[in-house]
Amino acid sequence: MNTLATILLSVLPLATGWAAHVRWLYGCLNTARRDPLTGLHTRDGFTRRATVLLKDPRAVVALADVDKFKHINDTYGHAAGDALLKATADRLAHHVGRNGVAGRLGGDEFAAVLIDDHGTAGDLLAVLHGVLARPVEGQDPAVHTTVSLGWVRAADFPAEDLSGLLRRADEAMYAAKQARAGLRRAGLGRLFATLAGRRAGRTGARTDAPAVGVAA
Repeated sequence: MNTLATILLSVLPLATGWAAHVRWLYGCLNTARRDPLTGLHTRDGFTRRATVLLKDPRAVVALADVDKFKHINDTYGHAAGDALLKATADRLAHHVGRNGVAGRLGGDEFAAVLIDDHGTAGDLLAVLHGVLARPVEGQDPAVHTTVSLGWVRAADFPAEDLSGLLRRADEAMYAAKQARAGLRRAGLGRLFATLAGRRAGRTGARTDAPAVGVAA
């Protein structure tokens, strides 16, 4: 056996062990970026994928919030609340599909970035809004709730990064919640400074809040 073969045989176990270690580290990192309850991306994982998707001018950013979630937890118990969050996450991920990304930002708040191939985001999100508000199957008694959803086209605000677009979608969502409209789109104008039009006391609230209109 020549010297080169000897060296290769001695190095092979180390290389195999290192490859296995790298796969293990990658698995740990991927797990850390997934919410253990819903399986969706956590904020970090969502941010990484969403930032890439926002390079596409067809990208749409959406925020969804389960209405009166605390009341559901208090009335039906945390198991029912967890089941509702899991169902919401599954429905959102299915609707967004492989070309987009969905994440759980915390509590009962979810975010998504999807690619609007046909310019019909308003219609698609109206369908999504109805799907998210369906009762959770297998619950006895059935848990009924509604979901407030706000969205914004990235192309409408080309100077905004993900954080800015999320703030605009957030303002639209809370305008929808206050008006009990269910779904709102962040527009291009300016919104009068009313509590109904923005989330009161929310960190990072804009001073140049956009106008909020019905889905289109």
